[in-house]
Amino acid sequence: MKKHYKFSIWYFIIGIWIVLIVQNYLAGSFAVKTLPYSEFLQYLEQGKVAEVAITANEIQGRLKAESENGKEQYFKTVKVDPEISELLSAHHVKYSGTIESTFLRDIISWLLPVFIFLGVWFFLMKKMMPQQPGFMSLGKSKAKIYKQEATGITFDDVAGVDEAKVELEEIIEFLKNPDKFTDFGGQMPKGLLLVGPPGTGKTMLAKAVAGESNVPFFSISGSEFVEMFVGLGAARVRDMFEEAKKNAPCIIFIDELDALGKARGIGGYGGHDEREQTLNQLLVELDGFDSNIGVILMAATNRPEVLDPALLRPGRFDRQVLVDRPDKEGRKKILEVHLRKVKRIGDLDIDRLAAMTAGMVGADLANLVNEATLLAVRSRKERVEMAQFEEAVERVVAGLEKKNRLINKKERNIVAYHELGHAIVSMSLPDTDPVQKITIVPRGIAALGYTMQLPTEDRYLMSKTELLNKIATLLGGRAAEQTVFNEISTGAHNDLAKAADIARSMVIEYGMSEQMGQVYLKGESKGQFLMPGLSQRGEYSEATARKIDEEVKKIIDEQYQVALNILAGQRDTIEKAVQVLLEKEKISGEELKQIMQGTELPGREEEPAA
Repeated sequence: MKKHYKFSIWYFIIGIWIVLIVQNYLAGSFAVKTLPYSEFLQYLEQGKVAEVAITANEIQGRLKAESENGKEQYFKTVKVDPEISELLSAHHVKYSGTIESTFLRDIISWLLPVFIFLGVWFFLMKKMMPQQPGFMSLGKSKAKIYKQEATGITFDDVAGVDEAKVELEEIIEFLKNPDKFTDFGGQMPKGLLLVGPPGTGKTMLAKAVAGESNVPFFSISGSEFVEMFVGLGAARVRDMFEEAKKNAPCIIFIDELDALGKARGIGGYGGHDEREQTLNQLLVELDGFDSNIGVILMAATNRPEVLDPALLRPGRFDRQVLVDRPDKEGRKKILEVHLRKVKRIGDLDIDRLAAMTAGMVGADLANLVNEATLLAVRSRKERVEMAQFEEAVERVVAGLEKKNRLINKKERNIVAYHELGHAIVSMSLPDTDPVQKITIVPRGIAALGYTMQLPTEDRYLMSKTELLNKIATLLGGRAAEQTVFNEISTGAHNDLAKAADIARSMVIEYGMSEQMGQVYLKGESKGQFLMPGLSQRGEYSEATARKIDEEVKKIIDEQYQVALNILAGQRDTIEKAVQVLLEKEKISGEELKQIMQGTELPGREEEPAA
């Protein structure tokens, strides 16, 4: 790793100290003694003066050594006698006359303090404002140029997005062999927009295109164009395109395009807003450059619905590539890519691990592999095995395990019955996700326990029955508390929120309400690839809103009754399972299935009847 050294004022002080020491040493070695004029005349009479140099007001000279090994001594004295030359000639002393110039000395005496003052001032200003750019660089582009060896990323490093890679291979072919397309009179798209949820690998795909094409890669974020000074964003856009044309063929990549290309008139202050000026300049540059020169503009966003329509018309960003969440096979390939970095891998079922991570994107899977590696090191394991990956999945989904959190006996019993209520209702209904584990060990911020259900395959459609069974499973915890204690607690807060969201979506989005009919009542979505629920209310009357609330309540009440009926018939199973769960703190879905079937668990004897 390259070390960065910082300048310290102590270096300057030590340097001055060394210079003073050397100067004193030299001054001691070549000391000049000041003599009275009378003493100079005595030395002259005694023949001890070797030579002198006469200036306008001063006599400088050298005395003869007193012995062969003695040191010569230099002296100076004032000039009193204007006829000193005759006296020197009489005593056969070699002398010379010089005209002293004080110009250089005067210049140095004035300029040296000025230079020292300016140097200290610039040093202090640089320390006070290290992040401020120079005035001449305000309009320069902040785009970073990456060469092939700098990115170091190819399509071999990107997995799980095979459809997007196929779309981008045409861009690579054009950058390598543009004549192949121009001979037919065809033109490549000027702009290519990568859209998809966060963490799916949009930026890595753009770098992989540059790596495969072996061309320069200009990378910049959309937010870096907009500054506090009006007009700087537009200047940077012009500068970036000029630099790209000089380095053609090349790729310009703008990350988070929605920060720059948001629809004009939304959240701004009119046509003179700085962000809108920058967007206008980008549109002009897109119209002005020829795609055949080899400059490909790529951008990424997870909010395509907020982009200005002028950006998406043909001739600008005229091709959109979806980089979606990977399916099971895609997750398997992504895991294989990240597992290359793990040096010690034990027994690992990648197919099962890919099935357990439904809905995760590339960034989640990279974090999962890293968490499993850290768990193996923390547990002093010799290899990273499937147990660590399963624990990592739980850690990513439910949060960090908190074994030190103290829970009193009463709350522990309530949590055990609550979680078993979820699991038993789920295992009693068809078309539900398999139960993997039930635990009463607290995790995350507020979870006192949880029931882990992981799908075995990717699902893109859900039937009305499956949604109703999902609601019943969510309400199973509250139903278990009601059945056993004839009392309910606040533990079902999150369950009720999820159940209400599903029921409301069935009524206003999916047309699964008999009273409301086949009508879509949800408002415009705020984010296609962001968190669900970010939408405006649809345009309907208060009477319709009242009917929607009634339908949602009806669905939840009916499924709550379904959960109560199931648990009433499984009361003995609940009591047996609770004893095992309180003892072991964790049981698997297979163990709960054996208890429901009346099979004795291995290592646990049947208690004698009273």
